Amino acid sequence: MPVTETTKQLPAPVEPTQARKPRLWPIWLVTVIALILVIALAFWNWQQWHTQKAGLQAIQDLRADTAQLEDLYGSRGGEQNLRLQALESKLSEQRELIATQQRQIDHNARALLEAGNRTRTDWLLAEAEYLLRVGNQRLMIEKDIRGALSALESADEVLAESDDIGVYPVRQQLAKEILSLRSIQGVDRTGLYLKLEAAIASINELTDQALVHDQAPGFDMTENPAAPEDGSNRFVRGWNRFLATLKEVVVVRRMDEPVKPLLSPDQSAWARLNLQLMLEEAEMAVLRGNQPLYERALNKARTTVSEWYDATNPAIRGLSDTLSDLADKNVDPDLPDISESLNLLKERLAGRLGADSEPSASANGGSDS
Repeated sequence: MPVTETTKQLPAPVEPTQARKPRLWPIWLVTVIALILVIALAFWNWQQWHTQKAGLQAIQDLRADTAQLEDLYGSRGGEQNLRLQALESKLSEQRELIATQQRQIDHNARALLEAGNRTRTDWLLAEAEYLLRVGNQRLMIEKDIRGALSALESADEVLAESDDIGVYPVRQQLAKEILSLRSIQGVDRTGLYLKLEAAIASINELTDQALVHDQAPGFDMTENPAAPEDGSNRFVRGWNRFLATLKEVVVVRRMDEPVKPLLSPDQSAWARLNLQLMLEEAEMAVLRGNQPLYERALNKARTTVSEWYDATNPAIRGLSDTLSDLADKNVDPDLPDISESLNLLKERLAGRLGADSEPSASANGGSDS
């Protein structure tokens, strides 16, 4: 077989195919996008962490301020409770003393009712003794000078009606005691109490405008007139806005002048309540005639008004003048001793009872014999 025929029957040669290169730009694009997302997420987490840190710091500051206010209110409340307890104990003592005096008066009244065999002179002397006891009670317990004077004058009139010559020393001592009571300048306790009540009412009507902190930065009492909207004043309006912002941020204070503390709304309410308690304490001192307590309460009230309130406010100025006038009053004048006339009358009554019992005893003895 010829060679040419053999070669014709072989298959045709196949050309080798070239390998395609992989495309890498999608992978790089995904990588860049993922990196951008990671950076954005990290920045967002950093902002959240910074915001959370600032919020925690603000919460800690608020807790510290709250604890400080609670400590302040707690200490002041404890002091007021101690004062009220002391006043209540003293009032209970006064009530017990009044109850004792009332029991004595009731005993005397029963003794007068049971003494049916006495003469008119005995009845008049007993009535005079009762009036003298009432006068001593008014002066010692209630410190009522007018009431005591009226009781002593009535007792002197009753003794003048009696025909007993032995009451001359009693009337002589009564004249001295009446003169000593008339020489005392009376205390208008009702007027002082009403003035203090008016001062308390004016305190409750005070607004925040009377406080010192109305002069603090950022508290603008007047409204600035609106500037025209033309373009020529834009620079002026911007400059004024910048100055206003600067005044709110920067505070200039003179170090050679005393600086009064700034009050928050809670502190202003506490100041009004504390001032009201001081004046109520002064009212209690007026009713009891306690001069040291009266002076101490008014001095504290005047100091509080001068330190925490604006002296240029008309209401504060009027309140300060009222407290100054009240501070000069004397609610506890020196009281004389008016018990000597009562002791002399008791001795006279005891002498008359002894004189009456002797004749009866001698009469009984004569009949027995």
